[in-house]
Amino acid sequence: MASPGGQVAARSAGRTLSLALLLASEVAAMSVWFATTASLASIKAQWTLGPFQEALLTSSVQAGFVVGTLGSALLSLPDRLDLRHLFAASALIAAIANVAILAFEPVDAMLPVLRFVTGMCMAGVYPVGMKIATTWAKRDLGLLIGLLIAALTLGSASPHLLAAFGGVDWRAPYVTASAAALLAAVLINFVSIGPNVAKAPPLRLGNALEAWRNRPLRLANLGYLGHMWELYAMWAWFGVFIHASFALTLGEGSSTTAKFATFAVVGAGAFGALGAGWLADRWGRTLVTSVSMAVSGICALTIGLLFDGPPALLVAVGIIWGVSVIADSGQFSATVAELCDRSLVGTMLTIQTCAGFLLTLVSIHLLPLVVDAVGWSHAFMVLAIGPFLGIIAMLRLRADPAALSIANGKR
Repeated sequence: MASPGGQVAARSAGRTLSLALLLASEVAAMSVWFATTASLASIKAQWTLGPFQEALLTSSVQAGFVVGTLGSALLSLPDRLDLRHLFAASALIAAIANVAILAFEPVDAMLPVLRFVTGMCMAGVYPVGMKIATTWAKRDLGLLIGLLIAALTLGSASPHLLAAFGGVDWRAPYVTASAAALLAAVLINFVSIGPNVAKAPPLRLGNALEAWRNRPLRLANLGYLGHMWELYAMWAWFGVFIHASFALTLGEGSSTTAKFATFAVVGAGAFGALGAGWLADRWGRTLVTSVSMAVSGICALTIGLLFDGPPALLVAVGIIWGVSVIADSGQFSATVAELCDRSLVGTMLTIQTCAGFLLTLVSIHLLPLVVDAVGWSHAFMVLAIGPFLGIIAMLRLRADPAALSIANGKR
């Protein structure tokens, strides 16, 4: 019979192994999301894409994710199905849909359809992975989810690094991502579910509405929406912005420098996600998210004023923005997980991401219209609206008695 100390050590080792495998599975499966971004430069070098076609190759994934998360939340799938089976099936179908793209030319109408299917499958990967992480939390939920967000941030940044080196065949990222998703579908089966899991709730379509009916949950989700209004529009358009600025200040060779700079700005967010997770578990989630949004909002207001300015200063402010714009992301998810009924954690995380990514479709497509109207010097200012409204929501949540259940009472 094992001693109590041996049992504790075994549980700790099992937790560490499961979280490591979960992290690897999540990053590998989510690589299909970034496949088009990594291939886009090579595709554009061989085929002529109109602005709508180019936007559709990326936005179709997010549209699919919105539809997938909505259906998953309405049916409470992450709380009623085996999490590993749901994750594995989603990763497997995503891998098939992603590699099927190779049967068509990049300008074929089937590509957005297959990318849409891929996005739908990510609804069974991203929020489900966060739900699995919550089952292992021991007063460190913010750090665990922050770790997942940090890894996915590096995944979002990696296409910019690939583009900087160039010479990548447009098919290679699709093949690599599909292989990674297949690996994820296998690895996830070796992940154990932690002890913090509740009995599955009954099937009620109204379960998803709890995200709005419950005032503390509503405030946390409004804070998340403010964050998402800014995040993906910044990630989508910062590279274009810095390319345009460097073309004026650096001249020849500026394109490669801009690609490395974009990778640094987006990739630096991994440190923000990890650091904010560690701090939020100790200082409180409403405080950390509010400070993060204040910093990122100020960056959104000011960085355009550096357009055509000193490149080093532009990159420095960009890195501050890159760190702060994603730092709070995981903490909204952790807050929702701590505020909701434990039996609905998966559903609440899924409906939160559904609403957030739906909003990103608006801000991503709005920004180029603003650029046409006012130029780069003032365009990013419209993104500051989100984080400043998000701060109001999180400070209201901080004043709510229910906030004492967040971050071990630190709010």
